[in-house]
Amino acid sequence: MTSHDEISTVDGIKAFAFEALKEMNYDTSGFDGDTLLGPAGVDLESLALAELGVRLEERFGIRFSDDELDEIAALTIDEFCATVAERLATATTSG
Repeated sequence: MTSHDEISTVDGIKAFAFEALKEMNYDTSGFDGDTLLGPAGVDLESLALAELGVRLEERFGIRFSDDELDEIAALTIDEFCATVAERLATATTSG
């Protein structure tokens, strides 16, 4: 597997997301894949959700609409990373 393939796995995406959250000054020590990104978990507010989305967009070359960014708060970390992985797989197969 190439390094791009490795980072494109759900685990690689999750590692990148956790690192991004740490860089955004969130203490991730109590978080796992089942932690919600919104108020009941990580507690990302709209600007922080947008920042996380932008970091993933820049790293992986995918795009989220404003509506999708709003919906991210209802996802767990694993669900969000799986969504990113699906987008990457679709982008890879379509072009």
